[in-house]
Amino acid sequence: MNAPYDGDRGQGAGGGSASSGGTPPVPPYPGQVPPQQPVPDPYFQDTYNYDPYRAQDLSAQDPVTEALYDRAAHPPPPPGTYAEPQPLYQQPPQQQYAPDPRIWAQTPPPEPDGPSRHLPYGDHAATTQFVGVDDLVTQAGEELPEQDAFAYLYRDQQASGPAPAAPEPEPLPPAPPRKSGGRASGLLKSSAVMAAGTLVSRLTGFIRSLVITAALGAQLLGDTYTVAYTLPTMIYILTVGGGLNSVFVPQLVRSMKDDEDGGEAYANRLLTLVMVALGAIVAVVVLAAPLLIKLMSGTISDDTAANSVAVTFARYCLPTIFFMGVHVVLGQILNARGKFGAMMWTPVLNNIVMIATFGLFIWVYGTSAESHMGVQTIPPEGIRLLGIGTLLGLVVQALAMIPYLRETGFRFRPRFDWKGHGLGKTVKLAKWTVLFVLANQAGVLVVTQLATAAGKASPTKGTGFLAYSNAQLIWGMPQAIITVSVMAALLPRISRAAHDNDPGAVRDDISQGLRNSAVAIVPISFAFLALGIPMCTLLFSPTGSEAARSMGFILMAFALGLIPYSVQYVVLRGFYAYEDTRTPFYNTVIVAAVNAAVSAACYMVLPAKWAVVGMAGAYGLAYAVGVGVAWRRLRNRLGGDLDGAHVLRTYARLCLASVPGAVAGGAVAFFVMKGLGDGALGSLVALVVGGAALLGVFFVAAKKMRIEELNSMVGMVRGRLGR
Repeated sequence: MNAPYDGDRGQGAGGGSASSGGTPPVPPYPGQVPPQQPVPDPYFQDTYNYDPYRAQDLSAQDPVTEALYDRAAHPPPPPGTYAEPQPLYQQPPQQQYAPDPRIWAQTPPPEPDGPSRHLPYGDHAATTQFVGVDDLVTQAGEELPEQDAFAYLYRDQQASGPAPAAPEPEPLPPAPPRKSGGRASGLLKSSAVMAAGTLVSRLTGFIRSLVITAALGAQLLGDTYTVAYTLPTMIYILTVGGGLNSVFVPQLVRSMKDDEDGGEAYANRLLTLVMVALGAIVAVVVLAAPLLIKLMSGTISDDTAANSVAVTFARYCLPTIFFMGVHVVLGQILNARGKFGAMMWTPVLNNIVMIATFGLFIWVYGTSAESHMGVQTIPPEGIRLLGIGTLLGLVVQALAMIPYLRETGFRFRPRFDWKGHGLGKTVKLAKWTVLFVLANQAGVLVVTQLATAAGKASPTKGTGFLAYSNAQLIWGMPQAIITVSVMAALLPRISRAAHDNDPGAVRDDISQGLRNSAVAIVPISFAFLALGIPMCTLLFSPTGSEAARSMGFILMAFALGLIPYSVQYVVLRGFYAYEDTRTPFYNTVIVAAVNAAVSAACYMVLPAKWAVVGMAGAYGLAYAVGVGVAWRRLRNRLGGDLDGAHVLRTYARLCLASVPGAVAGGAVAFFVMKGLGDGALGSLVALVVGGAALLGVFFVAAKKMRIEELNSMVGMVRGRLGR
């Protein structure tokens, strides 16, 4: 389309095309008045400033561009020198590879050899792996093995002829579950695994105690075996156990964080050192078994037959010290690596072996009620059977940890280069922990002496040291299942916060541990107070109703002491996180002194039948005193703030909600047992009905008080059940 030439317009055209390569306008002659320039229209003056056709593409057909184009200065090119215009719309080119209907984001075909302009930074096409959206979504968080999945594409490019059809793609792996929740969720998961293992372990341990009581009775023979069986645990805790349980977890966490090998060398040195030390300790204590029995119980050592049986039992049981230590060290290595379940599940094997051993003893000789076996009449074969079974149980428990360690990649290699690798600092820290357990075991030693003496002097069965131990085992189950599980998962985190000098995080974790455990600990302690007798008459009925009822009274005396005992356990972990083992030692000295003094007063003041009941109450009183001291010291350590108001409010509300539940449950159980008797059936019905009443009243009262920790627990349980 050609426009007529116009002088003014041509001048304007030339001026307008100067920027696009046109001739400049001709200047006026001298004296000539320049022509008047038109006033620009404000609505159209910028209309053609942005012209996409300034490049003068000859294939573009635009009337405005042709009107402004100076054909004289730019003659058209000869025909055939430029490409014909392409159609605006056409079908896309045929894909080389057939699309996969199962994948909505297709993987692009391979690029040609060499650097490609279609890849960023000039990446080589043969070594670049294309990843679609499906791959990114489904394989997020996975560590897939490196594989040359596109090697066949490279071969296809080199081969001549048509490309073969693409092979059927393998189905993508399912997407891993999304990790939800923060650190509280991780804590709950770790605590749930540990609580489940501890629950099974404690239940099987409780069955073990029932079988032992049924086989040996609740009199002098039962006390003799209990003293011999308790002796290795006391020696282990006095020597290395306290340090292993409390000091070495923070040290292992620090070695994993700071050492280049992730703490493996430190763990090998620690395990080697512990094995050497425990081997030497076992050799000494086996030779000193008669002296140790005398130290534990003068009442047993003064009886010739009882002393002989106790020494024989002790020499079978004392080698278990070595396997206790190995089990604990391996468990702490796993805990530091974030594996909490093995240490809680492997004791189940020990309990199973011992249950089988004492079950075999009962199958051969009968129960104590049937055989009336005592320290004078127990055969040597029976002592040997029980001793070997006790030792074998701990051996199996320790060896069962090895597969869990291999799964984490840990390999034990003995290392004797102990000097200069931080173990000296750990031993210094453990020094105060050893003194801590020494003070604690001193109180236990006093109670053992007094309880065995009271049991022998009392005409009533079930008032000695075995009854005390059985009641304490029931009483301590909630502590081991709930509080220990929560704090075992929290302790590495508290240690990291203390290492990072973050007292606020330490305070929050301790507060969380106290409040989370209190939701179960407080109502259970009141349940022991209300239902202690039907619990013991149901569980220990094979030993006789008199002995079972006596154990029930002891359990009731223990009951409320569970609250300060649990609080003390949590608070002391705050000191261990700061590697302060001196303060727990002084605190335990106070607890042990109060326990020993009040227990001695109960033994001297109360009748022999009630002396052990008073000792059980003294145990809780001693820990109540210790909590007051430890709380004040830890609060000062954390800058004067331990979230005390929040914690105290939670415990006070839980206690207020538990009181009416305990009254209702105890009343229901009393009337049921009065009507049905204290046999196995009456005790079972009283326990079930009374427990239901207690829990129902407690739950209603707690909901009225709006205890947030209880609501969180209920919500978590409902979420687990899918409701």
